Amino acid sequence: MDCFDVTTRRKVMQSVRSNDTTPELAVRSFLFRHGFRFRLHVKSLPGHPDIVLPKYKTVIEVRGCFWHRHPGCRQATTPSTNAEFWQEKFKRNVERDRNTEKLLKELGWNLIVVWECELKNDERLNLLINQIFHQGRNDHG
Repeated sequence: MDCFDVTTRRKVMQSVRSNDTTPELAVRSFLFRHGFRFRLHVKSLPGHPDIVLPKYKTVIEVRGCFWHRHPGCRQATTPSTNAEFWQEKFKRNVERDRNTEKLLKELGWNLIVVWECELKNDERLNLLINQIFHQGRNDHG
């Protein structure tokens, strides 16, 4: 049973952001402090990636564990009410992610996925820099 009435639940769900989320802002801030310059939500690329590093032909997707079903993550819970709706919603999100990844790869872009739960420690962000440089070297000699 939901703890909110229908009107309140609707307002809560409408307040969930898809762009400029706290995890996304944390990654952007980290990259900027380390000298990376990037573009945001490039509409000409499949899925309008969160962060685009043209110099490295790399896109970074900052994914919420709940919405994108981070495998094995305890934040990837499923609401008990309206379970069928949620299962279908999550299935579409994961399928869209897979399709976007495939299209980006076909266009020659590298994809780095950063999960929301990984941002709780700086190790993941430091690893991100290594991934960017490693992938960029593979593509640009």
